Amino acid sequence: MPIRDKDIVNVDAKPLTRAQQMFLPEVFKGLGTTIRNMVFTFGNGKMSKTMQYPEERREHMDVEDGGMHKDNFRGVHRLNRDEQGRVRCVACFMCATACPANCIHIEGAESPWDDREKYPAKFDLDELRCIYCGMCEEACPVDAIELTPVYDIVGTTRQSMIFDKQKLLAVYDQTIEDKPM
Repeated sequence: MPIRDKDIVNVDAKPLTRAQQMFLPEVFKGLGTTIRNMVFTFGNGKMSKTMQYPEERREHMDVEDGGMHKDNFRGVHRLNRDEQGRVRCVACFMCATACPANCIHIEGAESPWDDREKYPAKFDLDELRCIYCGMCEEACPVDAIELTPVYDIVGTTRQSMIFDKQKLLAVYDQTIEDKPM
């Protein structure tokens, strides 16, 4: 259906004053906001909540000052070990199925142990593709995969950020005390 001429409303903008054309009122409004925030910050007795990373770390700060809740923070993944030191994963593919980012890739193999049918011969997790939602952790029936409080991983290449089974188990060895299973 075409638009009729009587349905069209012309709206003319008011002409700008000379001060508005030079943007002076807006500049002074911005300076006022800056000065107001500065007076509030220094007058309140507290400095800014800016963290001086890496000298200051989030886990050492109070939650009110920008620190993190360790009990529900989701950082780097780890593969947990069982009591015998073996990988706990039974290659059921539930974590890979539940992952919305499709960043988990598992190749199962027949288990050499009597207590399970399969184990992951290959387990890769792309940390750059991951959205850290925790769905893999929730889907795992044997609590084999877990997100740790570690947030400062660094990789120089994309390939170095794809964690294989050995690297995920090494994260477990480094973070065993940080977060209980």
